[in-house]
Amino acid sequence: MAEAWDSELVTQVFGYLLALSTEFTKEWESNDMRATIFKVLLGWIVLSVTAIQLAWKWYGPTVNNIYYRQGMGGQNGGTPEYPSNFPMWESSSTESLKTHRE
Repeated sequence: MAEAWDSELVTQVFGYLLALSTEFTKEWESNDMRATIFKVLLGWIVLSVTAIQLAWKWYGPTVNNIYYRQGMGGQNGGTPEYPSNFPMWESSSTESLKTHRE
C-alpha cells in the first residue's frame, strides 16, 4: 500500500513540474525583455561564482594561513604560545581547566 502511495505522489510531483515548465516556456516565448534580463542575470551569477572559485584557488591558502590559529595561545603566528600575562595553568594540558565560579 505504501508503494502505491509513493508512486502516486511521484506522479503528481512530475505532473506539477511538467505544468510549471510548460507555463514557464509560454511566458519565456511571449516576453523577450524578461528572457534577456534572465540571461544577463544568469550570466552574471555564473561569472561571479567562477571568479570566486578562481580567487579562492589562488589566494585561499594565503588567507587560511593568515587566520589559522596556531597552537594554544597563538594566532596569526605573531603571539607566543604562552603569553606572559596569563598564568601557566591555562596552557598546561595535565591540569583541569578552571570554571568561571573558581
